[in-house]
Amino acid sequence: MLSTKKNFTKMSNHLLSPFPVLLIFLFSPTNLAQSPAQAPAAPVAPAVPVAPAVPVTSAVPASPIVPVAPTPSSGPPNITAILEKAGHFITFIRLLKSTQTDTLIRNQLKDSSNGITVFAASDYAFGNLSTGALNSYSDQQKAQLAKFHLISSVLSISDFQTVTNPIATEAGTNIPMNVTETGNQLNITTGIVNTTVTGTIYIDNQLAVYQVDRVLLPLYFFSTPAPAPAPESSKPKKKAPAPTGLLGDASVSLSGAVRLIQCGLGVVSSGGFLIAGLVFCV
Repeated sequence: MLSTKKNFTKMSNHLLSPFPVLLIFLFSPTNLAQSPAQAPAAPVAPAVPVAPAVPVTSAVPASPIVPVAPTPSSGPPNITAILEKAGHFITFIRLLKSTQTDTLIRNQLKDSSNGITVFAASDYAFGNLSTGALNSYSDQQKAQLAKFHLISSVLSISDFQTVTNPIATEAGTNIPMNVTETGNQLNITTGIVNTTVTGTIYIDNQLAVYQVDRVLLPLYFFSTPAPAPAPESSKPKKKAPAPTGLLGDASVSLSGAVRLIQCGLGVVSSGGFLIAGLVFCV
């Protein structure tokens, strides 16, 4: 009986030996505290009253930002302001102002629908003139020189394909120039100067401004005017006939005239009386 009890105890220990660690783990105080059945319930926050839902309206699309165009100036394009902004046209600006050609351009742009084309000579162009050449011109020549750089209509580069040469300038129809277009290049001939347009400074439907690197000198500045015809010589007048009479020819010498007078008077005696008379000398 005693041996049977020992065998039963031995067999029980043998059966329970794989589970001691598992049992210890399951019934440990930590696992028992974390067991869902025994864990204390978390406190429940009080219910917050929910506001009634506000109906959502569709957002109004924002209007696109439109760039505001610059306000146009109250007057026509300002030629001097355009040249000042471009730079290197100081001498040409001074010539326009001193001859009041800038005013002529402004008035023509204001009053005419044809517009105007300007060939602006750069400071480099004026520097190529002979020393003192510009100052040697009279005020009238300076005014004509400035106007010779203007054409009385606005012309684009392509427009020069259809113009008829010679082209009249603001200096007058008797002071023309020739402008020819080759590809995109403008060639200008004045009879003294041959040059090309080196750039476009400004162009719109009223004004075209092109740069040239030679001053456009008109031919008549260097042509010698024909001498005026000599006045027709007057025919010699006929001499008036010499007076005739006692003294004879007026060409008689003074001595002959005295002799004639002396011989013309004589005194004779007759009967105690003196008789004066004329004595003819032969």
